Amino acid sequence: MKQKIKTFEILSMFSIIFLIGCGGGSSGTSGEITTPIITPPPVNNAPSCSTTDYPNLKYCTVKHLDLDREFYIYIPNDLNSSNTYAPLLFNLHGYRRQALDFLGYSGFQPLADQENFLVIYPQGSILPSTGQPHWNDSGWTSESPANDIEFISSLIDWAYSEYLINLGRVYATGKSNGGKMSYHLACNLGYRIAGVASVGGSMTPSTYETCSPNQPTAIVHIHGIDDTVVPIEGNGRSTPLTNMIDYWKIYNACDQETIFVLPDLNDDGYGGSLYRYHGCLNNVDVQLFLMDQIAHDWPTDLNDYDIIAADEIWNFLKEFDINGRIAH
Repeated sequence: MKQKIKTFEILSMFSIIFLIGCGGGSSGTSGEITTPIITPPPVNNAPSCSTTDYPNLKYCTVKHLDLDREFYIYIPNDLNSSNTYAPLLFNLHGYRRQALDFLGYSGFQPLADQENFLVIYPQGSILPSTGQPHWNDSGWTSESPANDIEFISSLIDWAYSEYLINLGRVYATGKSNGGKMSYHLACNLGYRIAGVASVGGSMTPSTYETCSPNQPTAIVHIHGIDDTVVPIEGNGRSTPLTNMIDYWKIYNACDQETIFVLPDLNDDGYGGSLYRYHGCLNNVDVQLFLMDQIAHDWPTDLNDYDIIAADEIWNFLKEFDINGRIAH
């Protein structure tokens, strides 16, 4: 098998590139829209946390709106050693899944250690009608008694009080139902969410129709062409990918499109495409990975795909804060 390398290296060395002008051809308008960062009040209902058998990982419980909620938090070795506030990434599992299992295969812990950011892995509450863990993403799970928007917001408050996180660099990612919830956060908690990454989870029709972000938002989406659970053409529970990406392109006022053909690194005869929409307000990006011969899956180095989802997600999100692309 060929050695896996990150997409930015792939694009510079191997990809076939198409540049399509979609308007004025500007290079982005960084800094046009500024979102104030509001320091949260003291936390009255603090979670109770304990150590686990895993290094740097704590298990926490908290009562939220009469529901017993759980989450794990991964704390990198060198947190705040650089005397700068650390970013925070929420990583949301899929429907019926467990946070600890998702933590095990999604692959963010090594990156958190390398780049000094916190990761919270919330556990979805039980949906009464099915008895399964879920996220209340405003779709078919809207009968849920959980208010997951307020739950995530309360965890941001707590993480700030406990670890002095960078409130301008809070991100959400997830798979399937967790990816849909990430979009739901961008639409309904946008003033606290700097960027979103989804794997195999489109916006629900309700989220799509009522979305009300606060500022230009960085978006990256990874999807398998062969996904039948959340098909790219959409279904009653999921917005078609073309409609969803168009929404964020238009909202962010992106006026350029670049298409990259991703190489077949694992020699299976298939690769993929990366659609990058740029020239956006605040110099944010919208990116869509469409991967051949991948179904409803989270690409990792363990399942021998051409990309590693965690690497692509973090390398994208870390370039942005609540006010757009970070100047280096």
